[in-house]
Amino acid sequence: MKELIVQQIKGIYRYRWLLQQLVNRDLKVKYKRSILGYLWSLLNPLMMMIVLSAVFSHIFRFSIENFPIYLLTGQVLFTFLSESTSMAMSSVIQNASLIKKVYVPKFIFPLSKIFSSFVNLLYSLIAVVIMLLFFRIQISWTIILFPIPIIYLFVMCVGLGLILSVAATYFRDVIYLYGIVIQAWTYLTPLFYPIDAVSQSIQTIIRLNPMYHIITYFRDVIMYGTIPTMETNLICAGYSISFLIIGIIVFKKYQKNFLLYV
Repeated sequence: MKELIVQQIKGIYRYRWLLQQLVNRDLKVKYKRSILGYLWSLLNPLMMMIVLSAVFSHIFRFSIENFPIYLLTGQVLFTFLSESTSMAMSSVIQNASLIKKVYVPKFIFPLSKIFSSFVNLLYSLIAVVIMLLFFRIQISWTIILFPIPIIYLFVMCVGLGLILSVAATYFRDVIYLYGIVIQAWTYLTPLFYPIDAVSQSIQTIIRLNPMYHIITYFRDVIMYGTIPTMETNLICAGYSISFLIIGIIVFKKYQKNFLLYV
């Protein structure tokens, strides 16, 4: 397994120019003919936060302090998960013509989608900083730990993206089914409600959700000034590494037949 990971890293380094070009292409296509361009990555989470805060804060009336920030911190991370994995899922199919013409490591295509979505996440984090200042949230030194949950999430998305890209290449129905999965996943993640608002049985299910732990980690270091426990780190790292290892193994095993399905 160690040799396999080393091979992937060497492949990324060798084809880093292609990876960079693919990421640049995705970003240019996304904001093509847009007047505001990259600014939408900043405005999108802010506008969604305003709309959802207006709806959920009045309908559910949860006792969540600084609800807009609570919502935004969960929203930006889950949006990255949804966007990056959805894009990675179709990446091999979309690059079928290139795959048929020249040899390139095929994992470059889902990886480029993850990276391009990650750039959008970085812009969205600016929105989080703006809202922290706007609501005058007391910022603790623990905020410097914010890259840790983002790294956990990035690694998990890479693994999940590899798995989905294989599944979608072999079975196109996966592309449509994943939309339903993401919607269910959204409701099983405490984005706009506290976990204690649901029954104990549902809480047990939610605690099996890796996004619950990663988002909670992110909120703890940014909003609450608390240091996540070693157990929390082990849980997050365990999910991330597990997804990555499974993703690499699955992709390595099935990529040899991609030409028959694209």
